[in-house]
Amino acid sequence: MLTKMQVEDIMRRATVCRLGLLKGDTPYVVPLCFGYRDDTLYFHSSPKSQKLDLIRHHPRVGFEMDILAAPLPAPAACNWSMRYQSVIGSGLASIIEGMKEKRRALDMIMAHYARGAYEFPDPKVAITAVFKVDIDSMTGKQSKIDADD
Repeated sequence: MLTKMQVEDIMRRATVCRLGLLKGDTPYVVPLCFGYRDDTLYFHSSPKSQKLDLIRHHPRVGFEMDILAAPLPAPAACNWSMRYQSVIGSGLASIIEGMKEKRRALDMIMAHYARGAYEFPDPKVAITAVFKVDIDSMTGKQSKIDADD
């Protein structure tokens, strides 16, 4: 089991978060750009998206992200392995409504991918859906990682 600091390091280096939702009784998983701060994940979407409809009906979600994924071949098939670092978790999703709160979330998403300050024009913010996941549990796992990683 990894420490919270190790888990958050993996999250900082991940570029995609896979969000697991329920579509009736069927799992629905979607890869998304994300931001993270203080045990909360942030996402953006079209306001008319299936994921928002699913969140409205069932806000409990799961998520996964990973880095350094690569197969580790071996002479015997049963000795193959996988190199990876991953995080999984669950939480409660909610849609962010206010312009100020949406901008704050969009700032966190942008900060995950780039440095600097960005402006979000009112018309663009108004037509962008933003939602968050308040994380209630998360764990990290990794295979044996080389010392230079």
